[in-house]
Amino acid sequence: MEKQIFSILSSEPGKSKQMTAIEQVDSIVIGAGVVGMACARALALAGREVIVIEKESLPGTGISARNSGVIHAGIYYPTGSLKAQLCLRGKDLLYDYCQNHAVPHRRCGKLIVATSATEETALENIRKLACANGVDDLRYLSQKEVAEREPALVATKTLLSPSTGIVDVHSLILAFQGDLENHSGMIAYNTPVLGGRVTDSGIVLETGGDSPMVLQAKTLINAAGLGAMALARQLKGLPEKFVPELYYAKGNYFSLPGKPPFRHLIYPVPEQAGLGVHVTLDLEGQVRFGPDVEWVRELDYPVDPARAAPFYAAIRRYWPDLPDNALAPDYSGIRPKLQAPGEAAVDFMIQGPATHDVPGLINLFGIESPGLTSSMAIAENVLMQLDLG
Repeated sequence: MEKQIFSILSSEPGKSKQMTAIEQVDSIVIGAGVVGMACARALALAGREVIVIEKESLPGTGISARNSGVIHAGIYYPTGSLKAQLCLRGKDLLYDYCQNHAVPHRRCGKLIVATSATEETALENIRKLACANGVDDLRYLSQKEVAEREPALVATKTLLSPSTGIVDVHSLILAFQGDLENHSGMIAYNTPVLGGRVTDSGIVLETGGDSPMVLQAKTLINAAGLGAMALARQLKGLPEKFVPELYYAKGNYFSLPGKPPFRHLIYPVPEQAGLGVHVTLDLEGQVRFGPDVEWVRELDYPVDPARAAPFYAAIRRYWPDLPDNALAPDYSGIRPKLQAPGEAAVDFMIQGPATHDVPGLINLFGIESPGLTSSMAIAENVLMQLDLG
């Protein structure tokens, strides 16, 4: 980094005014989650000098640490939406990357199940939507095939998504980090952003932590997840009208101790604001059920054991043999929703200079599911908006 000195006066109460050095950098990515690291990696591979700023002491400790690790096929999203396009593209990129970089993953497949005539109609609509999105590998299973694949499953009609899978998210982030650092990028941990402003020469950020810095960058990627809106509001010179409202949708998971009853991911017909209480697996075969949808006002992660009651009814629609008292509270995640409770789902918002007219600034708002699957495709989109793609 080249160091250039500007006249910056400290305005903290009780402190004398002093000169502060501004570090000139090419590109800054805020947030070391899976999406931020994918963007940082892509910028570094494009030949840009990159610093990732992360307020925590490790990468991937926010949303990335609290999702189900599912590689989605691109089935449910409105045709033409960013979620549909980037999920489909991201899925292919992610499988290739995991294969070539020894990132643990498995293409285990997903069964989407209907348990009534009404749900069968909804299931067919899902199949048609998937086809419109370019997902051409779905097929219905016969009852015999369902029984052979998942003897414990009860459904009136079942749709197989063979390209759905699971990935070790932590290993994926570390692989992105390795690529970043191999191309001279770096990560500044324990570094909260205190404020910033848009200038004619670039975007200036002030950071705290043990080693406070003032950085001026040509390019700034706001990949702060649940903190993306708050961070955008800290940037003086970015009009408030370009920062959407954020709503927290908590998703609780319950685990099932003992021998796993399923080998595939099992999804019911989706519900409003989520994909229903479904079966997820990790790479060790551990079964979890969730998530539900709990609208909250604060970041609150403990799982209330009392929320298990409706899980039993939901799960027994497709697995009636679920024993009483079998579910144990496991973990939760919070989705950064752009829609209020009861409103229709909102697409990803990848907001670049064409929208807000701030050169070099990309805001990533509302990057919920399928954000993990789409991460490398989101990075492609970011580079394209910066004329680097």
